[in-house]
Amino acid sequence: MATAVETLQTPTDDMANGTNLFAPDDMDTEMSALTSKMALVSPTSEEYDSLAEIIKARVEEGQGENIYVIGIGEGDKPGLKDEDLEASVATLQSIAQSLGLECVCLRVRQAEKGKVSEFLLRKKVAQQDFMEIRVAVVGNVDAGKSTLLGVLTHGELDNGRGIARQKLFRHKHEMVSGRTSSVGNDILGFDVAGNVVNKPEHGNLDWIKICEQSSKVITFIDLAGHEKYLKTTVFGMTGHAPDFAMLMIGANAGVVGMTKEHLRLALALNVPVFVVVTKIDMCPPNVMQDTMKLLQRMLKSSGCRKIPVLVQNKDNVVCTATNFTSERMCPIFQVSNVTGENLGLLKMFLNLLSTRHKYDVTQPAEFQIDDTFSVPGVGTVVSGTLLRGLIKLNDTILLGPDSLGQFQSIVIKSIHRKRMPVKEVRGGQTASFALKKIKRSSIRKGMVMVSPKREPKACWEFQGEILVLHHPTTISVRYQAMVHVGSVRQTASIISMSQETLRTGDKALVRFRFIKNPEYLRTDMKMVFREGRTKAVGTVTQLFLQTGNNNSSTGATNNHYTRHQRSGKKSHQDGSGQAGRSQSNSQKQNKKGRRPRNHKSPYDYSQQQQQQQHSTVSMTAASDGSLTTGDHAATSTASALSSLSLTSISNTTAAGAATTATALHSDVDMDFSSSSPSSPSIPASTMPRA
Repeated sequence: MATAVETLQTPTDDMANGTNLFAPDDMDTEMSALTSKMALVSPTSEEYDSLAEIIKARVEEGQGENIYVIGIGEGDKPGLKDEDLEASVATLQSIAQSLGLECVCLRVRQAEKGKVSEFLLRKKVAQQDFMEIRVAVVGNVDAGKSTLLGVLTHGELDNGRGIARQKLFRHKHEMVSGRTSSVGNDILGFDVAGNVVNKPEHGNLDWIKICEQSSKVITFIDLAGHEKYLKTTVFGMTGHAPDFAMLMIGANAGVVGMTKEHLRLALALNVPVFVVVTKIDMCPPNVMQDTMKLLQRMLKSSGCRKIPVLVQNKDNVVCTATNFTSERMCPIFQVSNVTGENLGLLKMFLNLLSTRHKYDVTQPAEFQIDDTFSVPGVGTVVSGTLLRGLIKLNDTILLGPDSLGQFQSIVIKSIHRKRMPVKEVRGGQTASFALKKIKRSSIRKGMVMVSPKREPKACWEFQGEILVLHHPTTISVRYQAMVHVGSVRQTASIISMSQETLRTGDKALVRFRFIKNPEYLRTDMKMVFREGRTKAVGTVTQLFLQTGNNNSSTGATNNHYTRHQRSGKKSHQDGSGQAGRSQSNSQKQNKKGRRPRNHKSPYDYSQQQQQQQHSTVSMTAASDGSLTTGDHAATSTASALSSLSLTSISNTTAAGAATTATALHSDVDMDFSSSSPSSPSIPASTMPRA
């Protein structure tokens, strides 16, 4: 120990002189050379390989694409001379070609020491594979959402009277009213170079051809803008897992109606938002100025805290696209669907968007269902988003939970992505699965398909940390409202709270219980709690799986007992044999051939009553193989009564004999007393008139 202390206290000559005290080591020198703006000018073979590894890691981190800037380095002033820039571009293109990447120049700008160039590096994918970005389109009614999507996807401008949106409507009432009421999906494909591949044929888009030619596909989730369809909009924002939200605002109407509501929803779910102002061709300048002022004030408010940036050229597009996901930047586009103004900038921005989620395909698969179909010739089909993992053709996975909280094994029969058949689906992609041997009625929205490795369990109760955005009065225990968690949409009741009451702006831990079915949830999932104008947002913090399992097991036991009773009842009815069927047939024939009441004689009714009594006794006797002496006596009594005429025996005596036979039978066979049908009798209201 003393030697070590002496060693530390004995400085070297260099340290004594103060030289090389903070000198970088060899590793720092090598990294500084790779991060310098001159790194691509004339690299050595080792530096070339290191740069290739760095670029490959950046592309994989960006889910298949990356924007690389030439002319900027650490500790250097930006800018390169023309000859150095050309050498750097040649090196970058060589590295991109070796890695199977497409290198596209986005812009060249002038800097302090020369020029700076930015390139888009995009991975060349297979024909049946493509990158996918989901964009939710929200905004007030009549803001031009469907019209803009029709212009973007079909490549034809609008005529000013809504001809572009007619190609997107799914229902007849939407065409009549001009308002979207359901969640629509439209795609816009870009090739490796960033060009749009959508080419409608006879007014229709071939999704399979678009996906085959595209390296990147933008999926637009067209949501409803009207207030009465708010639950559909909330389900689209939570269940379809959008990467970005495009907020549409009409320049002539301004920030009105559901605009603020949809913006709050996107901010609560942590979805990045960019704004598109439409109808600038028909808006007066003073109204346009007022709309922009109100929009900027809303984005800069304390509840939003965004930095609005008006996009007017390609430099703004590249700047906002590269800093969109990480910064608080909010791009604003001003477009016209009639003249096509600034639509090119919006398409370029959509082409540069990269997914903000990172998916691990090595984890067990988890797929959330947001819609179900029954396709003729195929069977049951479910669609949704694969949140994590990998699902291949003919895989066996678990589907659930059902009403009892149970999961059942199913087999994947076929897989489609954007109507294109594929063999596998990775995390972050939307797909449709055809399932084997299952009915559509047994599947509901909100169910999941998970890998057996996850050992999924459903829960009835969960706890969440919620923030009340708005409520007219107070929220207390036993309050019920609609809960949206992922693709789950179900009414839940409040069991307990960390506070006695909740008002607007309050934050608390709340324990919920589902009303109808148990659900599959995970912690840290975003949730929306709404009822009328009451709205609250939060995060799931804890799951109570034991309560859900107990309820599920209890329900399963009760259901099993009910099935046992039903099977016993069915076997009992089958044991009746032809007697029960003959009774039913005779009753049908009597009903069909019945004449008007005033034309029937008393003898017809007496004959019908005697036949019913005789059939009842025969059926009761046949239901048990071994008859006791009491049974034989009851049967003989009923047979003797049926052979007598109406004049020799009264109706009261015959009814008493039937009751005696039924009572004797119930003493013999007590196992089916609760499930066996009672003996038929004619009510007093149907007795014949004299």
